[in-house]
Amino acid sequence: MRTLRTPEERFANLPDFPYEPRHADLPDGPRMAYVEAGPEDGEPVVLLHGEPSWSFLYRHVMRELAAAGLRAIAPDLIGFGRSDKPVDPADHTYARHVEWTRALLFDALALDRVTVVGQDWGGLIGLRIAAEHPERVARIVAANTGLPSGDIPMPDVWHRFRDTVASAPTLDIARLVQAGCRTRLSDEVRAAYDAPFPDESYKAGPRALPGLVPITPDDPAAPANRAAWQILTTLDRPFLVAFSDGDPITGGMAPIMLKAVAGTAGLSHPVIAGAGHFLQEDAGTELGRRIALFVTST
Repeated sequence: MRTLRTPEERFANLPDFPYEPRHADLPDGPRMAYVEAGPEDGEPVVLLHGEPSWSFLYRHVMRELAAAGLRAIAPDLIGFGRSDKPVDPADHTYARHVEWTRALLFDALALDRVTVVGQDWGGLIGLRIAAEHPERVARIVAANTGLPSGDIPMPDVWHRFRDTVASAPTLDIARLVQAGCRTRLSDEVRAAYDAPFPDESYKAGPRALPGLVPITPDDPAAPANRAAWQILTTLDRPFLVAFSDGDPITGGMAPIMLKAVAGTAGLSHPVIAGAGHFLQEDAGTELGRRIALFVTST
């Protein structure tokens, strides 16, 4: 597997992101990056981003978690952020992303009693990890995400996004993030989202992930996702559904989770107003406070 590594100078002067990068070499080769905030002995809260963002997305959430005495850990998925980037889109598979992330959290960092927070693809990966390794998980937060198995059709807006990513000769990462926000991103923030990708050869990850979402019942990832759903419906772990009020892509998943997942019972689930798909950008401070309250009160 041939990989690229974004030069560190591309990440100079990131706004509101003072966190020093850390790295772990995974068993099958790629180096995975992550950042931390808060006390090392605080309860670990893992923040998993999605397509096409990176850990920078969680900068405001991390600040709130650290202020609450929690250990916030935000990885960069392989192919994103400061992590190594496989050049061939075929090197990206759903199963590999689950395993790469699991290896970072449980092998390299040896985390236990983790609160897993997932948004977008961070949920597709994080919910699988939580279901498959419940002994290492204390809580789960689903924020504008889901666990598709191909049994329920995806919305038309998602198919348009998938087609756009597949057909665009040049993939404008910052524009894709902006399209998922209600607020206007500054030039500095847009540059931060573009930073991991010096040219098109670095973008195999953002190119590949939309095509890996299971949209038919016979998708290779569908059986594992169905099995994860079965576990989550009965798992006795507190499960917070923290969706925004303005996400046309995943919004329909919130009521399904609230009805089906056992751990949602008895909790107050926020609907974060005025935020789009990337609610960490539109309402990161509020989301961070909601997660901190959830962790410290359960």
